[in-house]
Amino acid sequence: MGSLRRRAVLGGSAWAVLIVAIGAIVLYSYLNALTENRFDRALADRHLQIVIALSNSGGDPETMYELINDPAYERPYSGRYWQATGPDGQVIASRSLFDTLLEEPSEGPADVEFWVGAGPDGSVRGVRRSITLESGETWIVDTAESLTSLRQEQRDIRKNLLLIFALVGLLGIAGAMLQTLVVVRPLEKLRQDVAHRWDMETSIDPANYPSEVSPLVSDINTLLDRNREIVARGRRQAADMAHALKTPSAILRNELEALARQNVDVSQALDAMTRIDGQLKRSLARIRAANSHGSAQLQTDVSHSIERLASLFQRMPEFNAKQLDLRIPPELSVPVDRQDIEEILGNLLENAFRWSKSRLLVTGSKDDDLVIIRVEDDGPGIPEADRREALRSGGRLDSSVPGSGLGLAIAGDLLQAYGGNLQLLTSPELGGLCVEITISGTSGLTSAAATKLRAARKPA
Repeated sequence: MGSLRRRAVLGGSAWAVLIVAIGAIVLYSYLNALTENRFDRALADRHLQIVIALSNSGGDPETMYELINDPAYERPYSGRYWQATGPDGQVIASRSLFDTLLEEPSEGPADVEFWVGAGPDGSVRGVRRSITLESGETWIVDTAESLTSLRQEQRDIRKNLLLIFALVGLLGIAGAMLQTLVVVRPLEKLRQDVAHRWDMETSIDPANYPSEVSPLVSDINTLLDRNREIVARGRRQAADMAHALKTPSAILRNELEALARQNVDVSQALDAMTRIDGQLKRSLARIRAANSHGSAQLQTDVSHSIERLASLFQRMPEFNAKQLDLRIPPELSVPVDRQDIEEILGNLLENAFRWSKSRLLVTGSKDDDLVIIRVEDDGPGIPEADRREALRSGGRLDSSVPGSGLGLAIAGDLLQAYGGNLQLLTSPELGGLCVEITISGTSGLTSAAATKLRAARKPA
């Protein structure tokens, strides 16, 4: 489903445009009719003046010209015209008609009649009526005016209405957007508060939200509390399981080593025990990571953890002759539990020390909100075709080297629990294996999900 904000803005804008369009059409129709009525009333008044002049003159042309003193009737093709037609075909017309006449019907109407026809300068609208003078003569009186001025006035009205309603439409759209932002703001605040309250392990106050959103806030609080309870119970169970399994495992290993000192061949049993310990370690690490991520606001200093692990490995007799180059910026941190990030880095460093010839390189950097750490060595590396097998649970490419073969798998599982990503590459500087891990540098459910998506888009 699309964004609520986008749907509300588009819906409000469409409704505003529809209302403005309907209003513009209705108002234009009203003003258009109003101008036509005003035009007809003025035309009827001028027609009445001509009728009065004809009655007072008794049909004498010179007298009529004297009684009708509108200058527009004197100027040729001025747009205003009058014409009186007598019973014997006598025609008296305004000088504005010049050398033309208005079209006359065979019989004039007894009452006022409006008509539209051709005039000297284009279309005209006129009024016609048949009147009888005191002498008993019947005359047909026409008064007409060009439609040019009426059409121009209507065009001006249309133009002005278009500008006005365009402005009203823009204001309506802006109002719809503003209203949408105001209405959706509590939901945006709720989204931010959920992530923040998840990190800080506090509840959200329903009183800070509108009444329509408060029930949802209460349900979210219940869900968060239940999740925290599940997380806490899972962490306790993981710790109890680790404690319960560690002692029997240690006892079995001691017994096998005691038999080995008595020259009993228990190499296969010891190897199986190592693999069991590795699988248990991996499963417990996954449980711990799943129950740790998102339960609190975690920030672990990666540079400090790497320096401590590097010092630990370099004190081991089998590794102390190898050169380790650390290029980690100070105060580089990730939202990962310290035990988990050290288990990830410890597995990667152990593999690098074990397989390197003489040199190792550990680098760290930050790209926007992503922390990128690379552990490189000058060993034989892993061919691209075998890298998937190396990340598989217990996928050992060389069984001559001691170990459970679960180091990379454990690191990958832990990273996945925190929304991170692990890739096997070729070291551009040392030529051996380069293990690159990518994880969000900011806490919160949203950032972790974004990190997972961004990391998944990178080439494997």
